[in-house]
Amino acid sequence: MSKHDEPNVVSPYRDIQQVDDKHDLEEVERTFSPDLDKGNQQRYDKVDKELAKYVADEALEISEEDNSRLRRLIDKRVLAIMITTYFIQAIDKGTLSFSSIMGIREDTGLHGQQYSWLTTCIYITILIVEYPQNYIIARVPIAKYLSFMIIAWGVVLACTALCKNFTGLVVVRTLLGLFESACQPAFVILSSIWYKREEQASRVTYWYMMNGAQQIVGGLLAYCFSLIKTGPLKSWQWLFLSYGIVSVLYGLFVGWWMPDSPMRAKCFTEEDKRLMVERVRSNQTGVQNRKFKKEQVYEALKDPQVWGYALVQLCTTLPTSGLGSFQGIIISSFGFTLLETQLLAMVLGFYIIMVLLGSVWIVKKTNQNLLTMLGFCIPSFIGTICLMTVPTDSKTQKIGLVICYYITLSFWSAQTLALSMLSRNVGGQTKKSVAVALNFIIWATGNAIGPQVFLDTDKPRYLIAFSTHLGCYSLLVVVIVGLRFYLVHQNKKRDELAAAGVQEARDDKMVHAFEDLTDKENPNFRYVY
Repeated sequence: MSKHDEPNVVSPYRDIQQVDDKHDLEEVERTFSPDLDKGNQQRYDKVDKELAKYVADEALEISEEDNSRLRRLIDKRVLAIMITTYFIQAIDKGTLSFSSIMGIREDTGLHGQQYSWLTTCIYITILIVEYPQNYIIARVPIAKYLSFMIIAWGVVLACTALCKNFTGLVVVRTLLGLFESACQPAFVILSSIWYKREEQASRVTYWYMMNGAQQIVGGLLAYCFSLIKTGPLKSWQWLFLSYGIVSVLYGLFVGWWMPDSPMRAKCFTEEDKRLMVERVRSNQTGVQNRKFKKEQVYEALKDPQVWGYALVQLCTTLPTSGLGSFQGIIISSFGFTLLETQLLAMVLGFYIIMVLLGSVWIVKKTNQNLLTMLGFCIPSFIGTICLMTVPTDSKTQKIGLVICYYITLSFWSAQTLALSMLSRNVGGQTKKSVAVALNFIIWATGNAIGPQVFLDTDKPRYLIAFSTHLGCYSLLVVVIVGLRFYLVHQNKKRDELAAAGVQEARDDKMVHAFEDLTDKENPNFRYVY
């Protein structure tokens, strides 16, 4: 192409002097892609080849009626699978906590910190395999891969019933961590592929609140299994065996029902597939790009928001994993029977669902993610302090302590909303895979440490553990405030560039949305906070 044939483009630095003097020139330049001078046409050579068949040259207007219809189709095929899969995974993970008061510790000869290590070994495995998992997820048919992993973890879970000692339990729990490590990262990616930004917070919450649903259903089922007193297997063995078989059968269903991507969805018409791709153009975070980009790796590792989301996971999973693993032990230590402990665990499930639905409702009404997260941290401080200080002399006090235990878990809203922000705020497929991997490596670190702060010598009040949790909540507040300041500042810089007349910062047609630009390379991108 000769220079006379080149499209009319706007230089990225044309009006840079119009930007407020308080912004250093180099700081403003770093907002842009090194290849910013890309004109007002989509560059198909930058778009994934499979994706390019379904994208238009610029944003298309999709009616609200069509948008709602498409969302319902996606919910049926994708959201339903994410919710059910996460419910089954949560049930499977919860089996250890429920079995802890059904005789597994005594039957396998567990003592000291061995029970804690059965949770920790899962997350050490996840910590090691998380980046390879994310690399694979970005490059394989995601639904088929998820189906295989579900079948594999079902087989491993069923094998837990055969374990006779600590060594056997460590082996199966480690393998469980390997196969389950694909679940949450895959869901974060799926949420960004199929859903618009304004839909992602609620969709992430819907599947994440299955942690609460498993408390309800899991507690009831665990109690039913605990009634088994005779037969070739113990009650906890039937628990693991039954859940494992169900997981295998469900994994086969996932491979048949769930599409890998909008482009490969044989269950939808070609026109609907095009519209499903176009409806997420406004996300500006891409849909698919299997090319590995080294520069995006470096950007992810240097991006403060990526580390902010990871720290939120550390500050929330460290308390979560310990409280989850020792839930039955903590509640029963207040003097409740086996039946009462199982039923009280069910009530906790209802509270978790209320917290998660309440937080996403507030976000929908106020559009304030980080401030909502901050508000839900307050009950966690109150509940933890009460657990450490209120005596257990009377039945009333014990009931009050159980309620305090419930409200301590209010911080879960921060964990969920941070995941949805990661999905919505990070652009570029390589950068997103690194950010998600880092997020779940830190997530696994917190989960691995969590049970270890519940020392056997510190029971039944576990003051050391709860003091550690208070430290986590304090750091969480600092991280949330820091994240909000940073994201508001980034948006303000981009708004000033748009006001100064920089075309790339005010592209209403979003012609470059599918070119695998990162959020930092794309000055038209705005962060949610």
